[in-house]
Amino acid sequence: MTGVPRAVRRPPRHAPARSEISEQTTLGHTYVRSLMRSQLRAALSALATLALLVGTLPLLLALPGALSRDGSAPAAGLLAWAALGLAAHPVMWLIARWYVCRAERNERDFTRLVEGR
Repeated sequence: MTGVPRAVRRPPRHAPARSEISEQTTLGHTYVRSLMRSQLRAALSALATLALLVGTLPLLLALPGALSRDGSAPAAGLLAWAALGLAAHPVMWLIARWYVCRAERNERDFTRLVEGR
């Protein structure tokens, strides 16, 4: 042999998980359900955290009126604006950002599993 050796051509690797999913076998169904379950778990966690935040706001806003002796709370308006504008929105943004990052990580892990990396 006098020429440059040629690389041996191998057929492309066919990941078993991908074929299981495309053929809709029981194992493929299990893979997809696992992804759906992890996405649902992340969504429910974000929803529960958001419900806890929004559910406690009325209690937080009623607190200054209950603590004042004469029933009027001059700082209640300021507290309401601070709670709704300065505290609630950034926390909701953080919850949403956490959810998106978690969902992307779940999909990345699933893709890595399917491709066999």
